[in-house]
Amino acid sequence: MADTIRILVALAESADPQLVRSALEGDPSLEVAGYAEYDDDLREFLARPADIVVVACAAADEGVTHIIDRAVKHRPDRSVVVMNQSSPNGFLRQAFEAGADDVITLPQTREEVAFTLQKVIARRKGNVVTGKPPAKVITVLGPKGGTGKTLTATNLAVSLAQRGKDVVLVDLDLQFGDIGLAMGVSPERTITDLMRAGPPFDHEKLDRHLLRHPSGVKVLIAPTRPDQAGALSIDYLREIYAALRTMSDAVIVDTPPGFTAEVIATIDVSSDICMIGMLDSLSLKNMKLGLETLELMGYETRNVTLILNRSDSSVGILPEDVSTILGRPPDVSVPSDREIPRSVNEGVPIVASKPASGVARAFETLADRYSKPVVTPGPKAGQPSLATGVRALIGRRR
Repeated sequence: MADTIRILVALAESADPQLVRSALEGDPSLEVAGYAEYDDDLREFLARPADIVVVACAAADEGVTHIIDRAVKHRPDRSVVVMNQSSPNGFLRQAFEAGADDVITLPQTREEVAFTLQKVIARRKGNVVTGKPPAKVITVLGPKGGTGKTLTATNLAVSLAQRGKDVVLVDLDLQFGDIGLAMGVSPERTITDLMRAGPPFDHEKLDRHLLRHPSGVKVLIAPTRPDQAGALSIDYLREIYAALRTMSDAVIVDTPPGFTAEVIATIDVSSDICMIGMLDSLSLKNMKLGLETLELMGYETRNVTLILNRSDSSVGILPEDVSTILGRPPDVSVPSDREIPRSVNEGVPIVASKPASGVARAFETLADRYSKPVVTPGPKAGQPSLATGVRALIGRRR
């Protein structure tokens, strides 16, 4: 029999105490060590010995996230679970970003609640680092198709995994994603299956839909057919990112060409962006336009890493021309290599198949940039939101 779990229950103003008690009391594996109302002294309450803190609420509000934040900061080594009495849609992201380990939506049986709490405790015991900051979200952009976004995303993911990082790779090219092929991963489960499973997108559900690559990278595969692309909800996507950030060290997102609604939502939560281009006038023009678009959105373009793919191509454009067009030199230059098509066809990223190659060394240089602590830039002070910026850009072009 599992050890008894001692629980502290913090009741938000909206919580129904009777519903919470019926979910927690009566199961022999659970012991409620105390209840606190929303206006009680939380410092004294959180100092009590317990294995887990349950924050009960019926609606999302600042008071709930405040209680979660207080509980996490008071004891970073202790799990915090939100017990929500209404639809979790739109609230999961807030709860996970505040530091919650999981969300339980009532009503559920006592056995189901106990099982969830036991899993949370088990996960926490398996964590080497407690209270770690949310993971980086690294978005790989290429306004023009065929510039090497998937090549960059896969090799960056594997390179970080080789350094011991817990990496999740998301294929956001919902119609023509190639991450599965490039990584040699069979699409047994895709983001379409995750959408069908529906919220809440807790750690266990996400883990079931992530495919494992031999390098250790976990992959969320794009739909296998273009007609399935419309199943993804933007609100759900934000909740998925929020949960993934609390269960990994880095989330890398491969995107389709252009600024789709899904791409804009991803940029909005990104800590870092890679912009990919090549030595041709069309690609460089689109990189320049992409940087201007990010600036209009209010994103700090100094946090954008510029990557020049096939940088040694002899096509009449010199490296100094790139700096003139973009206003700055590329941060990472990836040379041409005949082994790249072979590595893609074999489903083995080149940092693993040819680690001594110039291409692999370039991606290692890129990984060096993302082995530092996370910094989430967000919009500049006084700048419009991303959505506002896009609308302004569209209006200007008209």
